[in-house]
Amino acid sequence: MGTYSDAHICHCLSLLSTLRRNSVVTVAGNRRKTGEEFVDGVMGLAHGLLQLDLQSGDVVSIAAFNSELYLEWLLAIAYVGAIAAPLNYRWSYEEAVLAMEVVRPAMLVSDDSCVSWYSKLQQNDVPSLRWHVMLDSSSDFVTTSNVNVLTTETIRKQRGRVASLDYCWAPEGAVIICFTSGTSGRPKGVVISHSAFIVQSLAKIAVVGYGEEDVYLHTAPLCHIGGLSSALAMLTVGACHVFIPKFDAKSALEAIGQHNVTSLITVPAMMADLVSKFRGNDASKCIENVKKILNGGGGLSIALTKAATKLFPKAKLLSAYGMTETCSSLTFVTLYDPKVDQRKSLSVDQTRGICVGKPAPHVELKICADGSSDGRILTRGPHVMLRYRNGSLANAAAQSSNGVWLDTGDIGFIDDYGNVWLIGRANGRIKSGGENIYPEEVERTLLRHPGVTGVVVVGIPEARLTEMVVACVQIRGNWQWVNTSTKDSVANPMLHISSEILLRYCKEKNLTGFKIPKKFLVWKKSFPLTTTGKIRRDQIRGEAMLHLQYLISHL
Repeated sequence: MGTYSDAHICHCLSLLSTLRRNSVVTVAGNRRKTGEEFVDGVMGLAHGLLQLDLQSGDVVSIAAFNSELYLEWLLAIAYVGAIAAPLNYRWSYEEAVLAMEVVRPAMLVSDDSCVSWYSKLQQNDVPSLRWHVMLDSSSDFVTTSNVNVLTTETIRKQRGRVASLDYCWAPEGAVIICFTSGTSGRPKGVVISHSAFIVQSLAKIAVVGYGEEDVYLHTAPLCHIGGLSSALAMLTVGACHVFIPKFDAKSALEAIGQHNVTSLITVPAMMADLVSKFRGNDASKCIENVKKILNGGGGLSIALTKAATKLFPKAKLLSAYGMTETCSSLTFVTLYDPKVDQRKSLSVDQTRGICVGKPAPHVELKICADGSSDGRILTRGPHVMLRYRNGSLANAAAQSSNGVWLDTGDIGFIDDYGNVWLIGRANGRIKSGGENIYPEEVERTLLRHPGVTGVVVVGIPEARLTEMVVACVQIRGNWQWVNTSTKDSVANPMLHISSEILLRYCKEKNLTGFKIPKKFLVWKKSFPLTTTGKIRRDQIRGEAMLHLQYLISHL
């Protein structure tokens, strides 16, 4: 008889209950738990779920702030062979119901983060729902639903007298359904396997260098693939987890100092907030206890990379490229390593594309190109999703005798050194004058201008060109937008900016032909974002069209 065992994210419980038995492994407010206490919490929930008759393959949705209880629930659900489907607590009730219609949960676990849902939650909204569990028994809860209402503690008390319990697997080895962050339409549930999370954890351990000695601050929500994958990687090595309910720069900086945090993950907006908040306290100080920072969700600008290395001078700063469908990171690039004292700018300041580094050890990538080095980026391997919850593998655009390749939807190339370069999104390209134009290429160029702090490039329908390239730009606070008639009256001519200046700048930076924007619109408000921080390009495009129509009608 063989001794082979399939991958399971609960493998980490053995290490936590032995090597980390008496060590603090979670800190959440005033609550501290040792490895033994954390594992007991997971096992108590697992036994209680079985007593409730939760079945292998059943789906449990979770909508809550980050906490050690959230992490215990994820592992307990996986332990009994059920599937966790985290929901974004920032969604509206209607968005949450749409997501639950996709996954059809038997149980919903929530806390006060989504209190607005409670009064609206009716059993006929989600017919599959049998139980509603309050994560924290201290939370106030009112519902008019006929669904059984429980708490985490009441479930643990139902654990019964089962002497031992081994973990189980759901069909296909599925463990988590993570929702993609589309800008509109029905949410897509990505079904991810135990194997995908295990190989992703091993990649992060190998590349970033996570270890048992780390104190990891949960900055990203556990409903997102970045937060999930990094949390499981840290569980794998037995690190200590520090929780703040949700990210804000003040709370994060306080936690970093109070708990001697050594590792965290960020997206560019988080890093910008950390830098801004810390500068507000004392720009001469820095934080030396942080040793590892992994950035995702977009590249860091040159200025933000420099600011980050000043704020965290002892930290190895890496950036990752990936997507939900690939269980997070596909490639990694080191932006700064204090051990070699060499700052790199591979992922920024490149007009043709962004270098996102080399693939992780378990990742196979290739470029699907027609007659050129640029093409669609495809990947395959154990890290790829099983399918979407509705059963389709919609992004699988290429198939061979060796298996299916997942189309990432990105356009790029691989250089002679094995580095992957991103040019833009295939579905975001603009067709203008017969040319394919990727907005990201134009945006990278304009963002290098000292007077520009933000830019979104969109294509507006135009009879002659098919689409016209329009740049919506945000101007730095001490700069002034001028037109030809007012240019001479500007108090400080060194700090003015105009369409003519930006056109000339684009040409100086080697943007050519139809890539050069035909119109520049000053965007005086924040760019609209999804709940995961991605820019809503369709909304910006719509507003830009209305603005241009207004200008034309008032000529």
